[in-house]
Amino acid sequence: MTYTFFQEYWWLIVSLLAGLFVMLMFVQGGQTLVYALGHTEQQRRLLLLATGRKWELTFTTLVTFGGAFFASFPLFYSTSFGGAYWVWMLILLCFVIQAVSYEFQLKQSNLLGTTTYRVFLMVNGLLGPLLVGTAVGTLFFGAEFIIDKQAIVLPGEPPVISRWATPWHGLEAVLDVRNVLLGLAVLMLSRCLAHLYFLNRIEDDEIRARSRSMLPWEIGLFLVFFLSFAWFWLTSAGLAVVSVPEAGAGVQEVPCRYLHALLDMPAVLVALLAGVVLVLVGLLTPLIKPASRCGIWSAGLGTVITVVALLLPAGWNGGIYYPSLANPASSLTLANSCSSPYTLQVMSAVSLLIPFVLAYIVWAWHALEKSPIQPSEVSSENTTH
Repeated sequence: MTYTFFQEYWWLIVSLLAGLFVMLMFVQGGQTLVYALGHTEQQRRLLLLATGRKWELTFTTLVTFGGAFFASFPLFYSTSFGGAYWVWMLILLCFVIQAVSYEFQLKQSNLLGTTTYRVFLMVNGLLGPLLVGTAVGTLFFGAEFIIDKQAIVLPGEPPVISRWATPWHGLEAVLDVRNVLLGLAVLMLSRCLAHLYFLNRIEDDEIRARSRSMLPWEIGLFLVFFLSFAWFWLTSAGLAVVSVPEAGAGVQEVPCRYLHALLDMPAVLVALLAGVVLVLVGLLTPLIKPASRCGIWSAGLGTVITVVALLLPAGWNGGIYYPSLANPASSLTLANSCSSPYTLQVMSAVSLLIPFVLAYIVWAWHALEKSPIQPSEVSSENTTH
């Protein structure tokens, strides 16, 4: 097991956590559908009860994802989280108001009123996936940062290795349509998965009928945004580490960077195609078989596989997973941004416990939801508005 093996292993772990997080964002998608699917107070409470049982998993996975990135690739963590801080602060704010809203929305005489807290949940549901997708887009298409490792020892200079090249600190990512397309695709996917989750978990004929009527439109928008992103992703030029004659390895722009990366890694290409097929099967299941409730499982698994397969080519095969638009030489690879060999080895030993943790989560999920949620589980009493 070489140093390179541990670097690629932890990129796989980070990619897997990202895939789980995107799948679990059906919670955010469900929050945007509360008023569209729930036309009575009881129905809205039913929808929020279904998502309220899972929001902690989304937040915990996000924190775990950030922690894994910090421990395995600390230079990325300090560069992106420390430089593009406006984007990450907005994402964090969205998830904080989500936690507060679930806690206080139904408390009697709460400070802001039930409606206000539900609006906060809708804000989290809309901005959370959109901002996360846009931020992840910078891993593929680049960000405005500069890294100078000599700055830490230069006299009179602040001991800061990385700095942001624009005063917008990450907000400029929205000016790249490719980033925004990924953000919109993640948003629409979260709403599609939410429909599938509600069809699986909620025993209410009116809610299920509205979900089925909305789902084709949601699927159509998701496909428009995702296929547009996929086109740019496959055809755009990108930075990669290539061998330069008489100069060793260097950073160069490569046409159709990710298309070539997939062709060089056929197993990842097959995984990507399989993930997309599973997502489509899950999304179309309730439309083809209205009585079926199993679409969430196929679409959820497909989402995880697709996200992993999209992220792996960024770091593997000599890839640059965080290109610098301000200075290509500052771009981050697995080799120049990872932790020490000892740290990665110790973390890899600890990671062997992950299957047991996942098994516990599956068991707990099954134990908590042995049967669909019934309308009788919520009260239709009036609350403070």
